[in-house]
Amino acid sequence: MASFKVADASEYLAITGWGIDDVKLAKKAWVWVGQQCKKFDITPVNYEFEVHAMSSEKLPFILPAVFTIGPKISEDASHRASLLLYAKLIAPHDKNSSHVRELVKGVIEGETRVLAASMTMEQIFQGTKSFKQAVFENVQLELNQFGLYIYNANVKQLVDVPGQEYFSYLGQKTQQGAVNQAKVDVAEARMRGAVGAKEREGTTLQKAAEVDSQTKVFRVRQEAIGIKEQAKVEAEVKVFENEREAVVAAAKADLATKKAAWDRQTKVAEVEAAKAVAIRDAELQMEVERKNALRLTEKLKAEQLSKATVQYETQVQESNAALYSRQKAAEAKLYEQQKVAEARKAQADAQFFEQKLAEDAKLYSKQKEAESLATVGKAKADYVASMLQALGGNYHALRDFLMIDGGMYQEMARINAGAVNGMQPKISIWTNGGADGGDLAGAGTSGGAAMQQVAGVYKMLPPLLSTVHEQTGMLPPAWMGALPKEEAN
Repeated sequence: MASFKVADASEYLAITGWGIDDVKLAKKAWVWVGQQCKKFDITPVNYEFEVHAMSSEKLPFILPAVFTIGPKISEDASHRASLLLYAKLIAPHDKNSSHVRELVKGVIEGETRVLAASMTMEQIFQGTKSFKQAVFENVQLELNQFGLYIYNANVKQLVDVPGQEYFSYLGQKTQQGAVNQAKVDVAEARMRGAVGAKEREGTTLQKAAEVDSQTKVFRVRQEAIGIKEQAKVEAEVKVFENEREAVVAAAKADLATKKAAWDRQTKVAEVEAAKAVAIRDAELQMEVERKNALRLTEKLKAEQLSKATVQYETQVQESNAALYSRQKAAEAKLYEQQKVAEARKAQADAQFFEQKLAEDAKLYSKQKEAESLATVGKAKADYVASMLQALGGNYHALRDFLMIDGGMYQEMARINAGAVNGMQPKISIWTNGGADGGDLAGAGTSGGAAMQQVAGVYKMLPPLLSTVHEQTGMLPPAWMGALPKEEAN
């Protein structure tokens, strides 16, 4: 028969067989007879490779890479097509098997070798990021035809193959270049320092000679005005000495003031420290006294608690006895109420049973009434069938008879009488031709009394319809026939 299959969160169902043109993918589905259902995992897998490739200069190298590859999961139509390809081509194999691994490795190595063969080693090494991106894009294009998607690609640093030391030498070259550049920078710095020192020394000598010459000129000039300015200079020197002594005295006074302030602050700090020690001692003493008070308090509490405990247990025993008495009384009352409820339930069940019997009797009477109605209907149907057979299958004659038997024409006469009530209608008297009664009686073998009545009604209808037309202007229905043209006009 059929079975209902449900896939896990990381699985899909691949269903083939009867009623399915290709492959049906679903998370849950009914699997019918003639169909096959296979679960496949869609969790991405890490594939780690060391791709061997060669540059355009025929230099081999190794590209370590780790690719996280799996089917693309999305509701997009293109992604559903990729998942269908994965279900057909990859899912039948274990995704960790050598078959899938060799397939992925072959694609990665092929695209890496093709791309590396078109680039020099310097281009590969300098443009590592762009090289990795190109490898990623080319590999993804090839994996699309298997329904695989690269979730992550981590391409490590290029390394030499065994026996080759290109990258090692390239690193040494870079290192030596950096060292040599550093040496050049140091030599240039030293050269600039030596040149600067020599230039500074020459400038110093030039400045010294210039100063010496200017000094000699100044000395000559000063000697000329020395005598004149000597007194003035001595006075200025004396003033300067006095000012200097005043500044020194002020500095000494300021220092003495600061020393006094510092001494005062030191003494205040010592006093404050002493006070802090005393306060701390007082606090510790208070803490000790508080602990003693607490200990005494706890002792008193324990004594009072033991007394209270004894009193409490006594009261609890008394309360338990009273509670037990109340519980027993409540249980007796509850038992009495349960018995009353059970009696009421029994009475209700009896009333319900009586009502059920009454309802069953009513239902039985209804069923019998329906059966009698069905019997009457069947009898009427048999009666109509026998009448139709007696009339030789004449449906129109049967219809007219049923209308007469149902009182339709009498109702029409009543309605017409009501329409001409209060008028002065033309009175017509006719007979159905009693002389022909013998003929109808002779036809008893074919229709009986019923046929005689039908024949009498048929003979009565034309004068009746003519009278109705003359008095009301109404024409008979088309199914009843038509009046003669001279009467209708």
